Amino acid sequence: MKKIGIILTAFITITLSCKDKKESNTENKTASEVQPAGAGADASFSSTSTGAAYLAYQELRKALVVSDAAAAQKAADRLSQALEDEQSEAVSITTSMAATSDLEEIRNLFSDLTASLDPLFREALAEGEIYQQFCPMAFEGKGGYWLSDKEEIRNPYYGDKMLTCGKVTEVITQ
Repeated sequence: MKKIGIILTAFITITLSCKDKKESNTENKTASEVQPAGAGADASFSSTSTGAAYLAYQELRKALVVSDAAAAQKAADRLSQALEDEQSEAVSITTSMAATSDLEEIRNLFSDLTASLDPLFREALAEGEIYQQFCPMAFEGKGGYWLSDKEEIRNPYYGDKMLTCGKVTEVITQ
């Protein structure tokens, strides 16, 4: 009986922490409607190429938020082109993302991409803020991070299923 109580408590805690406050008709919105295209303008970088990569990363994140695999593929291709040669790991990941139409595979790769690009964006941030965000339920409870240009949570790992599941874990500033 005690086990059932613990399991029930854990389930309620997880459900409440990731309660999805669905917006009306979110699944029919484009990435730019969920977060405006110019939303990344608050962060500027010490190099033009890193700024272009950051904007492409945000475009990719937004495509995942609205579960648009085709838009995610295109954004991954743009990101691959914006990255410099020394970012070979990130280029390899974005190339794989652009080559698949499997949304779940793109989301899995996005987690690796975030880990690869995080140091680049941190080091090159000249002005503004980047929000490191985390969903504890992503990847079967292992959790997943992403970087956002907005404080508001828009989960790229679940999209409309759990749009607001997550929290800001760090505000990156320079």
